Amino acid sequence: MNSDSDLQIAGDILEVPHLLQPPREHPATVAEFAGLARDIAADRSQWAHLVRYDATTRWYHRLRTGPGYEVWLLSWVPGQGSGRHDHGRSSGVLTVLEGTLTEHTPRGTRALAPGAQRVFAPGYVHEVVNDALEPAVSLHVYHPGLTEMPMHAAAAPHCEARPVTA
Repeated sequence: MNSDSDLQIAGDILEVPHLLQPPREHPATVAEFAGLARDIAADRSQWAHLVRYDATTRWYHRLRTGPGYEVWLLSWVPGQGSGRHDHGRSSGVLTVLEGTLTEHTPRGTRALAPGAQRVFAPGYVHEVVNDALEPAVSLHVYHPGLTEMPMHAAAAPHCEARPVTA
């Protein structure tokens, strides 16, 4: 045997149709949901004409639904934020389409530029804010579809007792 592996495939696996899985009509894995978000992001004709900006509240539009998932388009004018929240029993993929958003989590702060993606599990607590001077647009995929968004109190600042010196 001239391979370090005990497993070898004879011939071209693509020539054995019964070994190939049929392509799925709808995403079912985390990677497929992230891929769906990237595909939509890359095709501006699917979303750019729908974007609206509202100075009083974040604007949102349900772009697509499928079995057990939803895709939402959101816009953020400077200064708008989500508040500290989680997504209940839903997992999600957040993809920035235009502008820059800032994500605050218990683990730190991260700037999300166009093309950036965040994948999160149920119960993931974060706050998303447009700290920039330009509007932003983001795409959100939720599985299962979003039914709740519990809000959380802002994190208390870390206080430390220090000895008083005279």
